[in-house]
Amino acid sequence: MTLLVFLVWLTFFDRNNFINKMQLKNKITTLQKEKAYYHHKIEEDNRKMQELLSNKDNLEKFAREQYLMKNKNEDIFVIVKE
Repeated sequence: MTLLVFLVWLTFFDRNNFINKMQLKNKITTLQKEKAYYHHKIEEDNRKMQELLSNKDNLEKFAREQYLMKNKNEDIFVIVKE
């Protein structure tokens, strides 16, 4: 009987109970997946940044596409597909 009460106490009422441990384990798994995603994203962005900084043509292409920058003697036409 004492063993049963002890197990019930550990499972539901203790500060470090089984339910809290499972929730924390799930949260750790989720955070590790997010960490891996952001680590991959950072590596990809660093590669893109090095590519842009190493080649002036790539930097100009990026500025034109992303920020609609242009030379003084040019006009920009933005085509929106619906």
